[in-house]
Amino acid sequence: MSSSTAASGTGPATDPVTDPVTDAVPLSLCARRPHVPADRLVAEMVPPPRFDSVRFGTYLPDPNQPSQSEAVRVLEDFAAGLGAAAGGGSGKRRLFGFGRAPKKPAGPRGVYLDGGYGVGKTHLLASLWHATDAEPARKAFGTFVELTNLVGALGFQQTVHTLSGHRLLCIDEFELDDPGDTVLVSTLLGKLVEAGVALAATSNTLPGRLGEGRFAAADFLREIQGLSAHFRTLRIDGEDYRHRGLPEAPPPFSEEQVTRAAHATEGASLDAFPQLLEHLSTVHPSRYGALTDGVKAVCLTGVRPVPDQSTALRLVVLADRLYDREVPVLASGLPFDQLFGEEMLSGGYRKKYFRAISRLTALARDARRLVDAE
Repeated sequence: MSSSTAASGTGPATDPVTDPVTDAVPLSLCARRPHVPADRLVAEMVPPPRFDSVRFGTYLPDPNQPSQSEAVRVLEDFAAGLGAAAGGGSGKRRLFGFGRAPKKPAGPRGVYLDGGYGVGKTHLLASLWHATDAEPARKAFGTFVELTNLVGALGFQQTVHTLSGHRLLCIDEFELDDPGDTVLVSTLLGKLVEAGVALAATSNTLPGRLGEGRFAAADFLREIQGLSAHFRTLRIDGEDYRHRGLPEAPPPFSEEQVTRAAHATEGASLDAFPQLLEHLSTVHPSRYGALTDGVKAVCLTGVRPVPDQSTALRLVVLADRLYDREVPVLASGLPFDQLFGEEMLSGGYRKKYFRAISRLTALARDARRLVDAE
């Protein structure tokens, strides 16, 4: 069996694999065109599988970084306050006009976790979601991209209606990439706060500096300041836990090793990296999670630098979805820290690219067992 056959024409041509244990037929991400109904987007607004079991008690603050312990304390109090505030009647009753209308909060209705890569911001955000005393249907968790995708799928008014009955909205990786997002999210969060929804967000950028380096943020100062007013900011310091005390990520493997591992691993996909990047341009980013449904490992051949910004941003979203699902990534070609050129790593989206490098490096480390198991 050749790898090109196994990968539905997307993998590189190699010699036939003859090892008797390598009889699994790899999947191909390039052969998939998932359709995701709007109700699935809503139902999936929960912490990803990687964070199913996290709690405040499982977060291990760095003793050298007191801001981490302080963040846990503040968020525990925040969750307790949401539970105490629940006694005034459900959001559903308020939505349909029964009972008293909610009073407008006097101060910030949300918390904003600002910090570098890998300090545990998503762990803490997911812990807050789990700790909030509300049914899963009345609290939502998603990335900023997933939130804007939800608006695209449902429409603005329906999104406001759907989320207004929630007690809590958690937004991971909050960032503003363009003026449209700025106006949209500013208006959306304002409507939700008026409806009594509490907010929590994570970011690598202080709320008052969102959008800097991406567009003329000064022209949208009113919207950005309005967003900032919804949050109390918590700074979390520390080093990237994904690489703390761990060995360096393995160097890329050979194309033959990657191909053999894909054939030897049930549920693995096998694609040529350039073809996968091209395929991502034909799939809406809201569907990248569905693109990886059932995939146990992603095997890529011929990794090379990403050619342009649009392609790079799509790859960032895919890296986030793979990381959320704990899907190991085995690759040949260049190491992942060479994916993005110097201009990209010094530009307005650099924080996204560094996050992608960090996450792909962690997944590459996880993938080493696929070769060791051959």
